[in-house]
Amino acid sequence: MSSMSRREADVRRILEEPQPSVPPDLYGEALRRGGRMLRRRRAARRLFWLLLFAAVVAFVVWASLTQPWVEPPSETTPPLTGW
Repeated sequence: MSSMSRREADVRRILEEPQPSVPPDLYGEALRRGGRMLRRRRAARRLFWLLLFAAVVAFVVWASLTQPWVEPPSETTPPLTGW
């Protein structure tokens, strides 16, 4: 008997056995937990987008105030005195 036919026989045997009964409150519990998971994911996603938006706004405000693209004035040239 090959391993494939042995596996097939095992699967057939498992499928022919009577199935165990499902607890009556399993559906309600799964529904409650699933709803809670969805609410948590939705809240986490909203918090992520809110924090990302706040970071972008903070960066834009910082960049507009400090203007990092402007070259700073040179301070290495000595002052001209005594002409």
